[in-house]
Amino acid sequence: MEKKILNVGVIGLGMGKVHAEGVKKTEGACLYAICDINADRANEVAKELSVPRIFTDYRQMIADPALDAVIIASPDQNHREMVVNSLNAGKHILCEKPLALTREDCEAIVDAVRKSDRKFMVGQICRYTPGFKQAKEIIESGAIGELTFVESEYAHDYTEIYAKGSWRSDPVRNGVVGGGCHAVDLLRWVAGDPEQVMAYSTHKTFAKVTPYDDTHIAVLKFPNGVIGKVFVSISCKRDYTMRSVFYGTNGTIIVDNTSPTMTVFRQDVFPGMDRHAMPITVPVDINNHNAAGEFREFYDIIVNDKPVKTTVLEGANTIAACMAIVDSANNGTPVTPVYFR
Repeated sequence: MEKKILNVGVIGLGMGKVHAEGVKKTEGACLYAICDINADRANEVAKELSVPRIFTDYRQMIADPALDAVIIASPDQNHREMVVNSLNAGKHILCEKPLALTREDCEAIVDAVRKSDRKFMVGQICRYTPGFKQAKEIIESGAIGELTFVESEYAHDYTEIYAKGSWRSDPVRNGVVGGGCHAVDLLRWVAGDPEQVMAYSTHKTFAKVTPYDDTHIAVLKFPNGVIGKVFVSISCKRDYTMRSVFYGTNGTIIVDNTSPTMTVFRQDVFPGMDRHAMPITVPVDINNHNAAGEFREFYDIIVNDKPVKTTVLEGANTIAACMAIVDSANNGTPVTPVYFR
């Protein structure tokens, strides 16, 4: 781009406020506008972050020719419409996960992105979490040998969220696609696309709260002989966590996004000692919603015309794997995910 300043608008001020703060921290970016259907919320955030333009209708915001890019952090159900309209308006887009809630909506977004010359990035935030990034670097270095088993969990009690009334209880949505996509995407990022999944689910805690099951467990078969597990619960009675473990032929990594340390076990030989695994405690920055780091990459992609890593297909194929988990739990049979190509 010729101009130095990238004008950015944020749609939806729930998680969108965190994204807006990330824009404010990025040199060369201007938090040009914000939009939320709740005018009081929009005015409150505008005052706090010194945003000059406030909208309650995103269509009015994207009609501004001075706006270069938008961050879509609205409820999941709105992503398709907002993505398509924003691309048609010529805006670059960072879209919050999940990309969409149905295959039809994912297909429409993929098609719109392919027809556009704008940059499109999916906000798979776990790929920017310091501990997870460091774990992937250790794995890729070969320090723990070849991967054998991987697991991740999305444990998050939504009781208070639902008590306030929430768009998350829409029958089209479910805990695996809506929140568990974090854990599924993390394992896809590290081990590749699952080739087959077998899942089970229960609906005990939120039986009167949500129309969909609140707890899922899935066993997954990955490429190269790697197996794995995903646990998703939006009703568990515990602190929020995404504890993840990566087992290799020569070591193991235990890491989550809420702990200041991760543990790495390395199998080494020391003089006078038997061969055994030695635990190493590694300090990490928690920063489990690193929206600033994510946005800095988005900014760099646009300004310096770099390729997108978390592409529309990455976002869509995480949803494809999530949908396979839900289908397997509902049908009681193994399911092969149908990926987007």
